[in-house]
Amino acid sequence: MDRRELADFLRGRRERITPADVGLPAGPRRRTPGLRREEVAQLAYISTEYYTRLEQARGPRPSHEVLAGLARALRLSDAEREHLHHLAGAPPGPPPGPSREVPLSILDLIRRLPRTAALVLSATYEVIAWNDLAAALLEDFSAVPRQQRNLVRRAFLGPPATGRERYGLADPEAFSHAAARRLRAVAARYPDDPEVAALVDDLVSGSPEFARLWADHDVRAVPTLRKIINHPMVGPVSVNCDVLDITDRDQHLVLYTAEPGSSAEEALRLLSVIGTQRMDVPH
Repeated sequence: MDRRELADFLRGRRERITPADVGLPAGPRRRTPGLRREEVAQLAYISTEYYTRLEQARGPRPSHEVLAGLARALRLSDAEREHLHHLAGAPPGPPPGPSREVPLSILDLIRRLPRTAALVLSATYEVIAWNDLAAALLEDFSAVPRQQRNLVRRAFLGPPATGRERYGLADPEAFSHAAARRLRAVAARYPDDPEVAALVDDLVSGSPEFARLWADHDVRAVPTLRKIINHPMVGPVSVNCDVLDITDRDQHLVLYTAEPGSSAEEALRLLSVIGTQRMDVPH
C-alpha cells in the first residue's frame, strides 16, 4: 500500500468534483475546491475520521468494500478505480456495478451521425450519452434529473406521457418483457451494486406488471427492429432500431434511422433543424 500516493490521489479526485455533480447543495462559505472530506465520507458510507486519515497518509489498508464506496463517491472511471485498488495494495476484482463512462470514440461517433438519432444506454437502461438528433426526436435528456433518464423506470413507474407513450413504443408489451429480461441478467452480473438493487426494488414494489415479469426469471434477449416515435410536433415517426453492444463497458449503442425517401426521413431532417425547441408551446 502506497499511503502517500493514495492520499494524493484521493485529494485530487475529491477536489475536481462539485457538490452539484453528486446532488449536494453548494452552500455558503465553501473554501475548498470540490467536495469536503465529510461529504466524500458520507457518500462512501465511511466515517469522516477514517477518510481524513486516508488523505493524511495515516490510514490502514482499506477493504474492498471501502474502496468500492470511495470509487462511487468520487465518480471514478474504470481506469481510476483500478488505479485506486493498486495504490491501496488490493488488486481490483470485477466492477461492482454497471459502468457509466462512455468511451470517447463512441461519443465522437454519435456526434458524427447527422441523420441518425443515437444514444448510449447503461446496463440498467439509463441514457448516459446522446446526440442532438436523439434529443430532438426523444427528449432533451440534459434537462431532466439523472434518475428520470432511466427508460425502464419511466416506462413502468412514470406517467404515460413520459413513459412508453412518449417514446413511441408501438409494442409496449415487447419492451416490458425485454426490459425485465435484461434487468434480471444485469442483477445477476452486479449482485453487490446498490443502484441496481434499488432500481429493481423500486420496480417490483411500484409496478405489478414488472413484478409479474420479474418473477418469470426469463433472461432471453429479443431484438427490437422497428419503433414508432410519437413526436408532438412532427407526428408518428417510424424508424429502424439497431442496438450495438459496447462489450467492455456493458453498454449499448442504440441507433434510430429512417428508410431512405420515407416520410420518416423527412421528419428526421426537419427535427435536425428544429432541435429541441418546442414550437407547439406558446412563449
